[in-house]
Parts: sequence; structure tokens; C-alpha cells
Amino acid sequence: MESWAIAIVLGVVEGLTEFIPVSSTGHLIVAGTLLGFVGEKASTFEVAIQLGAVLSVVVLYREWFARLIPRREEPFSPFGSALDGWSGLWRIGLATLPALVVGYLGRNFIKGHLFTPTAVALALAIGGFGILVAERFVRRRPSSSLESLSLGQALGIGLFQTLALWPGTSRAAATIVGGMLLGLDRKGAAEFSFLIAVPIMAAATGYDLLKTRETLTFADAIQLAVGFAVAFIVALLTISAFIRVLKRWSLAPFAWYRIVIAPLFYLLTRGLNL
Repeated sequence: MESWAIAIVLGVVEGLTEFIPVSSTGHLIVAGTLLGFVGEKASTFEVAIQLGAVLSVVVLYREWFARLIPRREEPFSPFGSALDGWSGLWRIGLATLPALVVGYLGRNFIKGHLFTPTAVALALAIGGFGILVAERFVRRRPSSSLESLSLGQALGIGLFQTLALWPGTSRAAATIVGGMLLGLDRKGAAEFSFLIAVPIMAAATGYDLLKTRETLTFADAIQLAVGFAVAFIVALLTISAFIRVLKRWSLAPFAWYRIVIAPLFYLLTRGLNL
């Protein structure tokens, strides 16, 4: 298959799966394997196109990001309206820091032990059952909107986000479920998950691209650009549709989907060095 066609397929997969609780990593591994697109350059491509998905969040929630800009008269304080100025920056910082620290310190262990077909399949299945348990638990409790997010809730969601360092868990699943368990409604938990994806994913993709920039050719750059653009467009549509789904239904269908595809993922990738 032509490189541009591979870029389109993987861009669609990335855009569809990055912000819903099904594991974009697992889906990209399967898609890349079926397309014969594997190896170091494939890994770099899969990381880089995440920037396209990240940009979709910035565009869709540009008003929210504008609110984060501190006003001159605003004190340097973590308190106040949850997502305005310094108050919002404190919360996003607290939610981002744990995964950055744990990811940096444990990067060698993660790559050496958790990027295996068995580990990823287990993460998909365990995450699916975890979502079902969480949905049953939060159904009995009152919830609040994102506007009332506390510092403790932000830090707690950040700690949940570290679970996503286990490939197959899904960053979206970890943070959305974490937010729900900590008292946010589904919509608020999902939207905060989108917002904190920007710094964590930008840092991860930027770091990887800096390491590999000298090995990329012009053809690789064109492929990356195509994948980036497709991931951006598809993620725009997916995020909007996902929010509409959460207003009407629970996360249970995504949980059952994960449970079903976990053994299929293992069968498709066993014997591979991920």
C-alpha cells in the first residue's frame, strides 16, 4: 500500500480512538500490523499524528483555553472559578504532572515490559471491566459539572492518568473514569480529559520527534503531514459526537467493545515485538 494511503488509514484510526475510552495505542498497533507498517519509523509516525488529534481539542475548546490566560489584575492563586486564569492553570498542571513524572522515570520499564501483546490485551480487558464497575458505582451518586472542579479532584484525575502509561489502558478511559469516580459528571470528566490531553500529548510527541528528527526523510515528512491532517479532521468529528453520546448514554458500550476486542488483539499480534 502507498505511504499516503497508510497515513490516511492510521490518521482515521488515531482520530477515531484517541479521545474515546478504547485505547488508540492498541488500535494503531493492530492497524499498523495489518498494513505491514511496523518498526521504529512506524512508531514515530503513530506518536507524531497524535499532534493532529491534540490540535482538534485546541480548536474545539479554544474559548476554554482562552479563559486560562491570566488577567493582569488576577492574583497568582489556585482558587477561584475552576477553569479561569491561574485557577485553571493550577488544575491542569496538577492533573498533568503525575503522568509526566512517572512516564519519564518509568519509560524504560514501560517500553521493556508493557509493550507486549499479552500486556496490551490484558489492559484492554481489565479496563473494560473497570469501566463497567465504575459506571455501576457512579450511578448511585450525585455528580457535579467541570466548573466546580477542585484542586483535589484535578490531582486525583492526574493520578488516574498514570494508569494510561500501561499501553492498552487508554488515557481517555483512565481520566474520564477517574473524573467520574471523583464526582464529575460524564460530560465534565470527558471535557477535562480533553483539556489535559494537550500538555501531556504535546510533551510526549515533541520529545519523540526531537529524538528522531534527524532520521526522517522528506517522504516521511509528507506521510506525517497527511496523517496529521486526517487525524485532526477525524478527531474534530469524533469529539463532538462523543460528547453527544455521553449526554444520553453511559460508557458501558465502550467497555464491552474493549472486552470483545482484547482476545482478538492478542490473536492478531502474538509473536510480534511491539
